[in-house]
Amino acid sequence: MAVEIKVPNAGESITEGTVARWLKPDGAAVKQDEPVCEIETEKTLIEANAPASGILKIAVAEQTVVPIGAVIGTIDPSGSGAAPAAVPAPANHSSAPAAPQPSATTEPALAPAVRRLVAENSIDPASIEGTGRAGRITKGDVLEKMAQPSPAPAAPQMPLAAQAEPKPAAPPATEGRETRKRMTGIRQTIAARLVEAQQTAAILTTFNEADMSRIMEIRAKYKDAYQKKHGVGLGFMSFFVKAVVEALRAFPAVNGRIDGNELVFHNYYNIGVAVSTERGLMVPVLRDADQLSFAQIEKQIGVFATKAREGTISVNDLQGGTFTITNGGVFGSLLSTPILNPPQSGILGMHTIQKRPVAVDDQVVIRPMMYLAHSYDHRMIDGKEAVSFLVRIKECVENPERLMLEI
Repeated sequence: MAVEIKVPNAGESITEGTVARWLKPDGAAVKQDEPVCEIETEKTLIEANAPASGILKIAVAEQTVVPIGAVIGTIDPSGSGAAPAAVPAPANHSSAPAAPQPSATTEPALAPAVRRLVAENSIDPASIEGTGRAGRITKGDVLEKMAQPSPAPAAPQMPLAAQAEPKPAAPPATEGRETRKRMTGIRQTIAARLVEAQQTAAILTTFNEADMSRIMEIRAKYKDAYQKKHGVGLGFMSFFVKAVVEALRAFPAVNGRIDGNELVFHNYYNIGVAVSTERGLMVPVLRDADQLSFAQIEKQIGVFATKAREGTISVNDLQGGTFTITNGGVFGSLLSTPILNPPQSGILGMHTIQKRPVAVDDQVVIRPMMYLAHSYDHRMIDGKEAVSFLVRIKECVENPERLMLEI
């Protein structure tokens, strides 16, 4: 009897997903618990695994929207001994070439985003040396492999005098001057939440600037010792997470939200850190950030970065934030007005560090300065609180000793 492959549960509030990609062709022999399909939901990418060993039968074409729990294929256990003589093409067959299938003993474990990149570029995973945890192949490993020069091809033979040289292949046909592409589930969710934030919240933004001299001096002085002791680099984000927690303690309304006619004040500090990925902006959450050390914050951010590159961020990683930090400075942004991440009432925008002349003790000096932006929901937070909150962050960043001494 055939065993059904169902869309797995993707977390609370997620009711449907899109069959993004079949990892095995119709009629292929698969093993129990082997990933056979990628399902894209509004928040993340999940895999559907084979419930048994046998022959795969695809029932739902790629790019089809299906509810959670829906049957998208079956496994025939009676065919587990050998693959069928002819393998039919899957419904709505993708134009991307199939990924090379190394033997079961050598096939490396690949994250969905890595597997897709390998397949689209016809790269044998066995030829890539993984640098991730336990030798796992990361997206960076694949991109580095793609950047390596290909072996020089053998010199072509001169064509015979009577033999016509082959004509170059015609360029792919285009449809007019526009290209249309279906929005992914995550992109649709991002769009909906941005519109929701603009329509339901009274968003204002206040600005300030911070002198980054002290933090840069500390990082330069202790970076080697810090790396040696903790096994992770000391970045800017851990300082800002600590500064935000300190400011939220002083101004609790910024750490709250509106629920109907009630103001909800959170007595915990779950700080979201915006991460840009190929599939859109994601905001994984540092839970109970007030209880984390600098090193723990840096390590957790590193874990989130790896998950983002490999497409393995889970729904749980993205839920429960009470305040968000976004760093447009990594892309060169000098100043911006970040938009709220509903239902949160505040977000801090970091920007690029730029040396500028500033007045210090009545003297004009050159200092590394960063513009800071605090967007807030004016329904929840008064202007005085919003401005004072940002000033507190500025004070903590310019005097990082206060963060370490908690004063």
